[in-house]
Amino acid sequence: MTSVAIVGTGFGGVGAAVKLLEAGVAREDLVLFERSDDVGGVWRENTYPGAACDVPSHLYSFSFAPEHRWSRRFAEQPEIHAYLRRVAQDFGVTPLVRFSTEVLAAAFDEGTGQWTLQLSGGGTHTADVLVTACGQLSTPSTPDLPGLEHFAGDVFHSAQWRHDLDLTGRRVAVVGTGASAIQFVPEIAKQVAHLTVFQRSAPYVIRKPDRAYGPRTHALLDRSPLLLKADRLRTFVTNEARSLGFNTEPRLMKGHEVRFKRGLARQVPEPDLRAVLTPTDPIGCKRILQSNDWYPALRLPHVDLVTSPVAGLQAEGVVTSDGTLHEADTVVLGTGFAATELVAPMEVVGLGGRTLEEAWTGGAEAYLGTTVSGFPNLFVLYGPNTNLGHNSIVLMIESQLRYLVDAVGRLQRGDVRWMDVRPEVQKAFNDALQTRLRGTVFAGGCRSWYLTADGRNTQNWPGTTIAFRARTRRVRWSDYRLAPARQAVSA
Repeated sequence: MTSVAIVGTGFGGVGAAVKLLEAGVAREDLVLFERSDDVGGVWRENTYPGAACDVPSHLYSFSFAPEHRWSRRFAEQPEIHAYLRRVAQDFGVTPLVRFSTEVLAAAFDEGTGQWTLQLSGGGTHTADVLVTACGQLSTPSTPDLPGLEHFAGDVFHSAQWRHDLDLTGRRVAVVGTGASAIQFVPEIAKQVAHLTVFQRSAPYVIRKPDRAYGPRTHALLDRSPLLLKADRLRTFVTNEARSLGFNTEPRLMKGHEVRFKRGLARQVPEPDLRAVLTPTDPIGCKRILQSNDWYPALRLPHVDLVTSPVAGLQAEGVVTSDGTLHEADTVVLGTGFAATELVAPMEVVGLGGRTLEEAWTGGAEAYLGTTVSGFPNLFVLYGPNTNLGHNSIVLMIESQLRYLVDAVGRLQRGDVRWMDVRPEVQKAFNDALQTRLRGTVFAGGCRSWYLTADGRNTQNWPGTTIAFRARTRRVRWSDYRLAPARQAVSA
């Protein structure tokens, strides 16, 4: 039988375990490693005030585990975390998880066709297949701020929220105006004495069409599961149509930009404030954000928006490049994640002793965002160039799961020991992908977490989820170099 090790227990890890069990992988041959004490991935880690999803809940869930009792159209963090816990429990995944166990390194042995994992605490584990489900938003990005050691107050990243700190009456400085900040800033603005928000560049923040789901809606969906499927399909089709503007014809985004500016004018009547809140990048080049209370929060009398670059910290607060000291006793870093690092800090060693870090020196890349040449039987979920600007990432993950199950099914049949995508196949795929990306809105010239330091887009899929699902429906075995099973070698 084929043994599988999965690293991570977010949507990717839990979903992979469910589908592999359904495909016949024995429970004793499947193990998940989780560095924390609970499942949930990014939805376990990010507990900051206001944390919520920007994809409608009915679509931001597994097709094989539909949920209709969300409290809102856009679910908040505790509900999504609870959903993942429930799926893991209901499908028998939770008992297979080794909690509080981090995978420090993984090395492939060409002879045995197995991966050996080095675990925190000094133990090891071997498996035929390694699935990394670490996600793109799992490692907080912390800026190097000069003078940090001299700051007299508290500093923490939004992904490591200090719930033990009561912010009531504090002078708080927030560095960053990304997806996390636009959610927690309006919440903490209700309790702090003074709030200073440091903005490097203005994001596009559009209205969030959110609403509560009451007992009547829940009762209706209880009686008619088809309505849930219909709403999921309607949301999918509406979102999928947006791929045209993001990936095919960026000029279609101009209409969205015009509507954004009209909305900004209505919410921010002050010309000076509106000017600094008007983005200079093309819409969609960076992640488009959704909020109904971001702009109202910035208009509050005790909230200041600062656009001068942060130069560092002093004991009393934050210093900007113009020499101004902005007094604060608490600094919150809303500076996002090291998205381009993917599996870091785990070291992955493939054929010939080459590490994944070495293979990705010029930027992470994979074949279909899932397999990497030189690293047999390795499957990367939510891997390079599988992120979306227009639809639910769960759709992409489920497509990868279908591909993973097809591959493991072949390994289980026993005629193949390991599979390694051919380098020329991976290169041709990524050359075409990067060419396609140059025609998308993501190539608008802005600086974003989609790009490496030298400007290579290692994050986004430049097409529809339908196209990705078609490409990953089944493994095309001619794309791979196959090592015969051991018994075939001896014969």
